[in-house]
Parts: sequence; structure tokens; C-alpha cells
Amino acid sequence: MSSEQAALPDAVNIGIVSVSDRASTGVYQDQGLPALQDWLRRALRNPLTLHSRLIPDEAALISAALIELQQAGCCLVLTTGGTGPALRDVTPEATLAVADRQMPGFGEQMRQISLRFVPTAILSRQVAVIRGNTLIINLPGQPKAIAETLEGLRAPTGEVLVPGIFAAVPYCVDLIGGPYMETNDAVCKAFRPKSALRPVRLAQ
Repeated sequence: MSSEQAALPDAVNIGIVSVSDRASTGVYQDQGLPALQDWLRRALRNPLTLHSRLIPDEAALISAALIELQQAGCCLVLTTGGTGPALRDVTPEATLAVADRQMPGFGEQMRQISLRFVPTAILSRQVAVIRGNTLIINLPGQPKAIAETLEGLRAPTGEVLVPGIFAAVPYCVDLIGGPYMETNDAVCKAFRPKSALRPVRLAQ
């Protein structure tokens, strides 16, 4: 091994939660968890351990899952589903119930991205919070919308037209004491101020 070869990136634990009454009871196949798994494995260069949960639209169960994943050492938890105005959509309330702090910029940016496609994006109620040293983000329910909000919108030339929310996630995780997340820039380039960039680590 060359002395100039960089060491492996930090190992990262991420929780992914799909909230759906019908998918959790087998009425139809869940699409949220596979979409999140695929995107995260394409976007991150770190060795990943993904902790998956498929649960119904029950606030107490959602909150319990978020607490469990935070206590299991997940630096990031992504939920999908249950963020609209329907009576059974309670993911935002369940998320806020376990929060130490709110991070409203994530929800604001997700709605801005979705409004490029549908006017009903203003009905979405996604929130993001910090609990301990874990960042928790509610995402939309559709796989296409999940990818769009995470990685943003690009022109045919590859130029970023609207930044996705995930560009800010690695630095946020840094600030709350989590592992150093390294992205695949072709999917989503993480932004950090120069003072927060980690120097290349050399293998021993």
C-alpha cells in the first residue's frame, strides 16, 4: 500500500424510516426505504450501516423509532411519508415531539424545490430537527421527490440550478459532533467552509 493512499472515510450509521399505514400492513410494497437506500449508497463514499424501519402513521410509534435510532448511534435519520395535511399525516408532529432544536431551513428549501414541479408543494409540512447529536429530516413520500429534494435540480449541462438539502447535511453533522461524511460529487457535493475541510489522511 502506498504511503500516499488515503485512509478509509469514517464509518457512518444512518436511520431510514418509511411511514405508511398501507405499506406497513402489506397492502402495497414500500418504495420509500429502497429509494433512500439507493440514493445514500450513491451519494456517500463512507462505509454505511443503514438502520431501516417501516411503521404506520402513528405518532407514538414514529417518535419511538426516532428515539431508538438516535440512541443506536445514528448521526442522521431520514423519514419519508406522512408530511401532508391529511388527518393521518403526523410525521412532523412526531418529529417535533422528540426535538431539542429545530432546523427550519431544510423544510423551506425542500418546498422551494418541489414548487418547481407542483403548486401543491405548499401543502407539505416537512421539518428537520436535532436531537442530541442526531440530525432528523422529514422527506417527501415519492422516490422521485426524495431524490430531487436531496440532490437538487441540475441543468442539462450539469450546472446546479437549485441546491439540494443534502449539500448542507455533512457540515451540520460535523457541527453536532458526528462523523465526517464524504460525498460523491457527481451525485451531490457537500459544502463546507474551508476551515472545516478535513486534510487528506494518510494510511499508516
